[in-house]
Amino acid sequence: MTTLAILNKGERGIISTYLNNDLSTKLIDMGCIPGERFSITNIAPLGCPISIDVQGYQLSIRKSEAENVLVEREK
Repeated sequence: MTTLAILNKGERGIISTYLNNDLSTKLIDMGCIPGERFSITNIAPLGCPISIDVQGYQLSIRKSEAENVLVEREK
């Protein structure tokens, strides 16, 4: 398992869990539910924000938020 912030553009994965409970509520409300598949669609030049495709829409999150999302890489 790794964090969402470590992945590169084009990589896919499955959301596993969160390291920060306060942040988890916000992300779950936006569709980042554990078990949901996602793909990294874009990363800004300085690494923030990170854009992911989850549940059929584009979601941009800060790198600091992405560091709190544990994911499994899809092969």
